Amino acid sequence: MAVILSITIMVFDHHHRQTSAVRSGLSVLIYPVQYLVHLPIRGSEWLVENLSSRSTLAEENKTLKAEILQLRVNQQTTLAVEQENLRLRALLDSAKKIEERVLAAELLRVDMDPYQHQVRINKGYSDGVFSNQAIIDAYGVVGQVTHANTISSDVMLITDPSHAIPVQINRSNLRTIAVGTGHVNRLYLPYLPNNTTVKIGDLLVTSGLGGIFPPGYPVGTITGIEQSPGQPFAKVLATPIAHLENTRELLLVWREDLEDPRDLEDFSPEDDIELSLPKLNLDMESLQNEGSK
Repeated sequence: MAVILSITIMVFDHHHRQTSAVRSGLSVLIYPVQYLVHLPIRGSEWLVENLSSRSTLAEENKTLKAEILQLRVNQQTTLAVEQENLRLRALLDSAKKIEERVLAAELLRVDMDPYQHQVRINKGYSDGVFSNQAIIDAYGVVGQVTHANTISSDVMLITDPSHAIPVQINRSNLRTIAVGTGHVNRLYLPYLPNNTTVKIGDLLVTSGLGGIFPPGYPVGTITGIEQSPGQPFAKVLATPIAHLENTRELLLVWREDLEDPRDLEDFSPEDDIELSLPKLNLDMESLQNEGSK
């Protein structure tokens, strides 16, 4: 009967179009029921969509965080590479300015003993390195090799308390000795006469005496002068030019005037001082004679 009634109403509506108003009214009444019927389905779809979106967002957030972290690491590496590139360029530029044969080396280890300023480099006897070989960086003299191993070498910095290097004042050519003080930014010049004409800012370069360090390499600049009338020598301090605290790339230098570099292996910093003192004494005696005149 329901089917027959439905067919009758549909045929009547098709021919006469009289039930549109009734159908509109019924749709208004039925809409809340339809809404309630579809509410669980819509709720489940909304929940699934939101959970999926939240999961997707969380996953994307995690991925983006990982990418940001990786980019930051890469940025740090890039900055380190840029700084290394700048240091290498400066080092290569320094190598072009000198005539002696050189070999680039990198720092492996720094001695943490506060009373010893020594480092280890990644070049050794197999690379032609020998004891007492001079070492510089892009700015000035760093030190000398104390012991050459097979693939590494130990280096004493010029600021080590047991190290001394023959130097001369570039402005006046007055020769003296620069002794390490145990402070990375200080050298002591103990043998300058009290009436010396040394000035603040004077450049110290290697004199070449002793045979270890080639002549003309920058060592430091005068930063302090204390002259006492009753003392024969002035107290003169200098600051090293080489970047001893933050350098990583170094240059080993071969002197072209040496027939066999191994002749220097029996030398020590004390020998370097002894070879330099006779001429130094002559200079001081002449200065004192001039002062007395």
